[in-house]
Amino acid sequence: MTSRATRRPYGVKSAPYGFLLPAGVLFLLFFALPIGYALWLSLHKVEVEGLGLGRNARHEVWAGLSNYADALTDSELLHGALRILGYGAIVVPVMLGLALVFALMLDADRVRLTPVTRLAIFLPYAIPGVVAALLWGFLYLPDVSPFHFVLDRLGLPQPDLLDGGPLYLAMSNIAVWGGTGFNMIVIYTSLRAIPAEVYEAARLDGCSQLQIALRIKIPMVAPSLVLTAFFSIIATLQVFNEPTTLKPLTNALSTTWSPLMQVYQDAFVKGDIHSAAATAVIIAAVTLVLSFGFLRAANSRNRQEEAR
Repeated sequence: MTSRATRRPYGVKSAPYGFLLPAGVLFLLFFALPIGYALWLSLHKVEVEGLGLGRNARHEVWAGLSNYADALTDSELLHGALRILGYGAIVVPVMLGLALVFALMLDADRVRLTPVTRLAIFLPYAIPGVVAALLWGFLYLPDVSPFHFVLDRLGLPQPDLLDGGPLYLAMSNIAVWGGTGFNMIVIYTSLRAIPAEVYEAARLDGCSQLQIALRIKIPMVAPSLVLTAFFSIIATLQVFNEPTTLKPLTNALSTTWSPLMQVYQDAFVKGDIHSAAATAVIIAAVTLVLSFGFLRAANSRNRQEEAR
């Protein structure tokens, strides 16, 4: 007879699954099923018979990969992807560079009012992207912008930031202003986790603050830099709020300026949800490939440095 002390309580084996069940249900309902439904929509299309006025005149049929072929050969989608690459080439390096500089400055011993400064840098991240785009959009408008008023009083040229090449800088400024604080907090947290003994040993060896920052702090927060770059790349490829919000303020922005804007146009303006689903799947696949490639390159470089 098994003793009472060796008996396992009833339900102990199934308890972990019970705790995981709510998360699994939420993952299935709000992540897995929408992705599966988008894939299903992308493989179908709507056929219209006659004038399309009868009850059965419009019905879904199997389309295979034709929606993907149409999306990949669409010049508007290609131009939107090129615009996003140019936009990301400005946003990602500038935002991560400023976040690193601010984190290093806040981690310095001589900086005062660190909590207030940290909050001031992080605060723009708490402002919704649509609100931030509206605020900056009106600051860019020549008729209402205080910057243009000051430049006019000083007799200086007044550039139109919502037209031509400066448009990229104007939109990049919105993203950098809003995202630098979050990345700074991530890097700053990693800096605070570095043991104080490392800094003390470096000072005993005669290292200056600049040498400590370049040779100790930055290499030790490299994983945080990779993480923030990973998030920044994903956010850049999925930009939607800034161009959509600025669209009513300028004619330089088309309705398909970014790939996600084209997905919105196809789904809710043209009513072609199947083509929109195929474009969305392509954007997700490109984001996955680029993100995976970046992480793999970063990990390979770290392994090479460790091998040295």
